[in-house]
Amino acid sequence: MNTATATTATPIESREHVMQRAKTESLISPRFYTTDFAAMDRMDMSPLRAEWEAMLAEYEGDNNHDHFTRDEEAFRREIRQLPPELHQEFLEFLITSITSEYSGCVLYNEIRKQVTNPDIKRLMTYLTRDESRHANFINHSLRDFGLGVDLANLKATKATTYFKPKYILYATYLSEKIGYARYITIFRQLERHPDKRFHPIFKWFERWCNDEFRHGESFALMMRAQPHLLRGANLLWVRFFLLAVYATMFVRDHTRPMLHQAMGLEPDDFDYRVFDITTEITKQVFPLSLDTDSPRFRAGLARLVACSEGFARGKARGGLMGRLAQAGHALVGAATFVQLYLHPVKRHALPAQIRVAPAW
Repeated sequence: MNTATATTATPIESREHVMQRAKTESLISPRFYTTDFAAMDRMDMSPLRAEWEAMLAEYEGDNNHDHFTRDEEAFRREIRQLPPELHQEFLEFLITSITSEYSGCVLYNEIRKQVTNPDIKRLMTYLTRDESRHANFINHSLRDFGLGVDLANLKATKATTYFKPKYILYATYLSEKIGYARYITIFRQLERHPDKRFHPIFKWFERWCNDEFRHGESFALMMRAQPHLLRGANLLWVRFFLLAVYATMFVRDHTRPMLHQAMGLEPDDFDYRVFDITTEITKQVFPLSLDTDSPRFRAGLARLVACSEGFARGKARGGLMGRLAQAGHALVGAATFVQLYLHPVKRHALPAQIRVAPAW
């Protein structure tokens, strides 16, 4: 079932519009986070010392150190003139990606500065390095269009959300792993159909997403070393974050139909392929997974898209009737999310071998 809809966002035509979009706070926009640094400092990685040191050695090797460079002339020569709607959706994609990557950079750097635990401090130093590269590389592509995100200004002015450390671990692990699944799925599609690679940045996605994969491995080890995070009442939070991340991606992707069409992808098929990959990966650390193949589950995600569209129409309409429409769609959306949360999940045992290879 194709539930993609046309773009309705205000056009992005200036740096002011770019910053406005990057600062936007909504249910599907990337956020900036802070946490309890003292609790992060107390995390003990000694139960998985051998795996932890092997992973840190990989970061030290920095096999992507020369990946985020480009031949300026050759890069710009491959940039195509895009139809207006596709151009806008691609700009939105770049801005969202920059904001997400830079959000990680800011959080990791703050943890790095606040902790003394050598294990956590070393990891956060490497993560900050990687995410900074990612954000700046995407921003460079935005500047090719005469635009760009002022990252220092974004850090100073964007609202910050407090998350407990366990929420940071759940959400960040999922963000990194689903980021890998998204990027590798796009890369493989354009590898098979190079004629649909309408911008050169997609050539960087394979090694780039391997950074994302390794970041997720780090958080997998952190959670497996604190086993209480993966049992009892905490599994209710695992379930919540799985659904929140999947639902956010599904709704957001259905606001960009032209972007997917240009790459030869259909949003429903693309998202469920990404969910399948992410689910297989997350079995390394979560003892439950969402049944994304269930027709009832899929119907619920489609209703969330419809609620998002209706909410946007109500907002555009304005006035009393517009506000009533927004409230109605928000209530239906909240009820749908609860129904999805209560949908039966799949259970499985955690594997003895924690780390997973990026084999997709």
